[in-house]
Amino acid sequence: MDMVYMMDLIGCGVFAISGAIMAYKRKMDGVGVLVLAAVTAIGGGTVRDLLLDAPVFWLTQPNYIYVIITASILAIIWLNYSEKIPEKALEIADAIGLALFVVMGTSKALSYGVSDVTAIILGMMTGCFGGMIRDVLANEVPMILQKELYAMCCIVGASLYVLIIPFHHDLAIGSAFSAVLLLRLAAIKWKWQMYVFKY
Repeated sequence: MDMVYMMDLIGCGVFAISGAIMAYKRKMDGVGVLVLAAVTAIGGGTVRDLLLDAPVFWLTQPNYIYVIITASILAIIWLNYSEKIPEKALEIADAIGLALFVVMGTSKALSYGVSDVTAIILGMMTGCFGGMIRDVLANEVPMILQKELYAMCCIVGASLYVLIIPFHHDLAIGSAFSAVLLLRLAAIKWKWQMYVFKY
């Protein structure tokens, strides 16, 4: 099975779990869990495919729906039997999904012949938009707008992918994934931010 496709499915599952964690935090019912898990997992990719005028990926590949349902059930079991959510669990799950989706989104954008800059933007959107929709539905200010470095991590990773992919496929994937994940985790740990206004 193609590595990028596997990363996409794993990212879908991880993002679905982050959506379920948010639903738990907001005390939602089972429908709320599935809705937040689904929009987090497929929201960014759906926007990307619509902009590329490509077939929306999950409409023709039911594996994504199966992954979302499975991840949601596992998250429900875990959250019901654990005494509390580990600190930063949502942000760590989100960081892993973010890294996976940036790679996949940038790769798919390039496969449709868009420019490098457009591919970087679409890679960022693939990573960010699902979590943004999740946060809006949960009545939270989206992480991308008010937390530590977020979109910038995606831009760095997508840029690395675009620069390295002409020379080495696997190195491009590994470099982009590692850059997004490590930057995001570092930003969470040390609260790196990019303020432009004086507060």
